[in-house]
Amino acid sequence: MAYRGSPSFGGGSSHGQGQQAVPFHTGKGSLKVLLLHGNLDIWVKEAKNLPNMDMFHNKLNGMLGTFGVRVSKKVEGHMPKITSDPYVTVAVCDAVIGRTFVISNSENPVWMQHFNVPVAHYAAEVHFVVKDSDVVGSQIMGAVGIPVEQLCSGTKVEGTFPILNSSGKLCNPGAVLSLTIQYTPIEKITLYHRGIGASPDGIPGTYFPLRRGGKVTLYQDAHVHDGLLPSLKLDGGVLFQQEKGWQDIFNAISQARRLIYIAGWSVYHNIKLVRTENGTDCMLGDLLKIKSQEGVRVLLLVWDDPTSMSILGLKREGVMHTNDEETRRFFKHSSVQVLLCPRSVGKGSWVKKQEAGTIYTHHQKTVIVDADAGHYRRKIIAFVGGLDLCRGRYDTPKHSLFRTLETVHKDDFRNPSLTEPGVGCPREPWHDLHCQIDGPAAYDILTNFEDRWLKASKPHGLQKLKTSFDDTLLKIERVPEIMGIGELPCLSKRDPEAWHVQVFRSIDSNSVSGFPNDPRDATEKNLVCGKNILIDMSVHTAYVHAIRSAQQFIYIENQYFLGSSYNWDSHKDLGANNLIPMEIALKIANKIRANERFSAYILIPMWPEGITTSFHIQRILFWQHKTMQMMYDTIHKALVEVGLDNTNEPQDYLTFFCLGNREELDKRDSLDAKSSTTAKTPQELAKKNRRFMIYIHSKGMIVDDEYIIVGSANINQRSMEGTRDTEIAMGAYQPYHTGSRKHTSPHGQVYGYRMSLWAEHIGHLEECFKRPESLECVRRVRSLGELNWKQYVADEVTEMKGHLLKYPVQVDRMGKVKALPGCETFPDVGGKILGSFVAIQENLTI
Repeated sequence: MAYRGSPSFGGGSSHGQGQQAVPFHTGKGSLKVLLLHGNLDIWVKEAKNLPNMDMFHNKLNGMLGTFGVRVSKKVEGHMPKITSDPYVTVAVCDAVIGRTFVISNSENPVWMQHFNVPVAHYAAEVHFVVKDSDVVGSQIMGAVGIPVEQLCSGTKVEGTFPILNSSGKLCNPGAVLSLTIQYTPIEKITLYHRGIGASPDGIPGTYFPLRRGGKVTLYQDAHVHDGLLPSLKLDGGVLFQQEKGWQDIFNAISQARRLIYIAGWSVYHNIKLVRTENGTDCMLGDLLKIKSQEGVRVLLLVWDDPTSMSILGLKREGVMHTNDEETRRFFKHSSVQVLLCPRSVGKGSWVKKQEAGTIYTHHQKTVIVDADAGHYRRKIIAFVGGLDLCRGRYDTPKHSLFRTLETVHKDDFRNPSLTEPGVGCPREPWHDLHCQIDGPAAYDILTNFEDRWLKASKPHGLQKLKTSFDDTLLKIERVPEIMGIGELPCLSKRDPEAWHVQVFRSIDSNSVSGFPNDPRDATEKNLVCGKNILIDMSVHTAYVHAIRSAQQFIYIENQYFLGSSYNWDSHKDLGANNLIPMEIALKIANKIRANERFSAYILIPMWPEGITTSFHIQRILFWQHKTMQMMYDTIHKALVEVGLDNTNEPQDYLTFFCLGNREELDKRDSLDAKSSTTAKTPQELAKKNRRFMIYIHSKGMIVDDEYIIVGSANINQRSMEGTRDTEIAMGAYQPYHTGSRKHTSPHGQVYGYRMSLWAEHIGHLEECFKRPESLECVRRVRSLGELNWKQYVADEVTEMKGHLLKYPVQVDRMGKVKALPGCETFPDVGGKILGSFVAIQENLTI
């Protein structure tokens, strides 16, 4: 029997949702392409009689054989046979949905690995591709194809199947793969039938469990002035209160006694969190130094931008302007500890290491502090969401362009979409979502920070020779004053103010400690196997589950929106394989077939931040267009199928919006306006026309006014895959305010938050907004967005009361997405709205 070494993480692409093309046929004749929408329950058990793919070993044996020497010959005992390192990838429509761990040196490997994976793919076969893991890359030994038509019949497919090669023959005499696979269509999965709040244990298949009985505070933008937005009445006569995000963070840091842990894509010491008339002039960096001098443990975990530099007096600001080196220098001689953390790959090829270190980031944004728990005790609270504590983030629902340039934004001007913004140019307004968690889930946010810090601070190279142990993290179990997670008082689910909260991540074992050492234990922790790593993809899991559980509507605000490229009309092999856009489209299609109303509102930036004519911005817009087109095609087909295409159109179910603002001239600006009548550059035109987009940096989704996801993760492959950008999010609901409990639309805090956001974007509230799934509401909101767009692009400058704009594309009744007549490029800044694609595909823009 061949020697079987210990299992490893190796094999193939490091990406949890990578591509796996099978360059040969595994079935006989033509097969039907059918939709798989539901779950696949899979067991990859074992393989037998695999070929020896270790070509180097075989050649070496051949050369040495001429001298009568064999490498695997007995020498001082038994030398193990050097042979293949097999693993299996499971792919649908060339998109990887599962991967086993690698078993070293075995021609008869036994995995016994289980997968339960969501699918939303059109395919003819599910492919099980048996591969040999090499030091660099991998080789295909052969594949097994299971016809989708057979799976759709509902039968469990179980047995031992021949592993075929490119010639359609056995890849090795007797080579077989033992597996089990069963498909359950979505309509038969009862978990999704009663809404997301009806699930007693939260989102299944995730790393962190549902934590019950906590509190959540939801924030829109960094600050909201009192009385700026209308009062909203919730169930029980409670009024929704718009809270002040950065004010609360400032207060929490100021009142901390034991610890302040901050993780960010960017953390800048030279910003003011509080900018009201009665506020303090204290900068964030000064505040953190004061707290550390008081004895508080202050740790900053910040992404190390590889393009920034500070060596021997040489300073270079990075391409992303994160100020990481400047912040590190500011705290250098203080007791505040700053750990600049590169996005690195532990093992893998030189190319993969360079790719990860150069184009991927640590994108989580959390602030964790101890807070007063009463009775002389402390507890952990955490802030999480889309807001980094850095330049350009402070804003209010007014989203001023010009009027705050000499006041709250005097030293905080930012507009990276203008190449040379001069005096009088508009700032880029910033819209974001954030939250505070008070309760057991805050301790999971703390665990994430601790495990990331331990991984990032682990000694490398010569540092390993040090005998001292870096005991930087505060051991809260040794601090009696701080409550442990089991000591926290929990609110009853019958309490109208109680929240159930769950933490999700996109992260891999290169960036966090605490994952199992043995890949066999990955399934137990709901982790995915990749190359040399284990992956937490629970953000993606949460989004898919929430969309599938939605009963009436989905409301999304996100900085990016692209994915499900396996179902595009071209570039299917791009690798943007997250299921989110396809799941939304199929949700709407299924509701149409069931003759039920359902609506999806998706807010994205007018364009990705940056120069709109640049290659990478144009490419992102191109992928975004492909995503939109795929979704509208899916919806139109459903309308045709049930005969509603003459009375309804795809935009009655799915609409894309963006945000923009326009400010009238103040008297003192009239002379400047006259001098810019011949404006030609983007900055001159933006100044003359007094308009600019409001940049949507939010990463959130609301489902049925009962469930909300808020975090750092964008809806693209970078954020969802787990091996690219590191992300964190929370999903939460109030058990007292769910549709399954109320048997009507819930009007708790999530409802209040959504209505408050709509009040900010639209400028007022209407009765139909209470029923966002209704056709009346969809058409009314779309009509308001179209009116606001006309005001935005008009020659005459007028004050905008509402900021919601219908996204500037035309969608006809057949779902075809085209350029808006007369508006093929973005106002003032240029660049094709539908984007363009040139040169080769890459991973940066997906």
